[in-house]
Amino acid sequence: MEPPVIYEPRTYRSFDKHERFKAFRVVIETSDLYVKAHSRLEKETEELIRKGRAQVEWAVAKRPEFLTSLVPVDEDPSDAPVVLRMIRAGKKAGTGPMAAVAGAIAEFVGRELCLLSPEVIVENGGDIFLNVQAPVVIGLYAGKSPFSGRVGLKVDATAIPMGICTSSAKVGPSLSLGSADAATIVSPDVALADAVATGLGNRIHRESDLKAAVEWALGVPGVVGALAILGDKIAAQGDLELVSIPE
Repeated sequence: MEPPVIYEPRTYRSFDKHERFKAFRVVIETSDLYVKAHSRLEKETEELIRKGRAQVEWAVAKRPEFLTSLVPVDEDPSDAPVVLRMIRAGKKAGTGPMAAVAGAIAEFVGRELCLLSPEVIVENGGDIFLNVQAPVVIGLYAGKSPFSGRVGLKVDATAIPMGICTSSAKVGPSLSLGSADAATIVSPDVALADAVATGLGNRIHRESDLKAAVEWALGVPGVVGALAILGDKIAAQGDLELVSIPE
């Protein structure tokens, strides 16, 4: 049996129908999560999104720079777990904490849902928390690049949950200071994957930047794979299995 193909980000959200998963979407303000699990867990997911958002909103209320800073910020003794993950991810990636918010929320929700379902996939704006017992393929959406929707990352059963996060200067509302069609990071720390994907994308302005930018990303502790696409060029390093996706 072929593994199900999962596309990201939300603008290409077409998780294949597959018997092992029940799919549902939960939207709370700016948080728009698409979830696959072995049962429909909308109520539980909504409660978890609200809890995760409350932690971030409290941090923003205490210090507005948490929301606006494009560089790392310091931890505060009163910071909640989601906020700490964002801050620590930003420090490793050299970004502000909000560069990790989508991944941090996806991971917060996903880890809790794992207590209710043996397999869970949570996608939040192109950032994916993944805990699976059989292979899946993450299809990469890279705007108008010829690789868009044609190349995917095959992920086998995960011994531990994994994060696969993508930043793009061409797709979606998130800020990118570069020109990459897609900058994708794989890490067991989903918040870190999100922040480093932003940092990777920020470093790519022309084709000649791809190799060095991917090498930088793979050098961040906790990152296990990095991939970047600009036009008809692609660079990838680390523990990645690239596969073709038929039209």
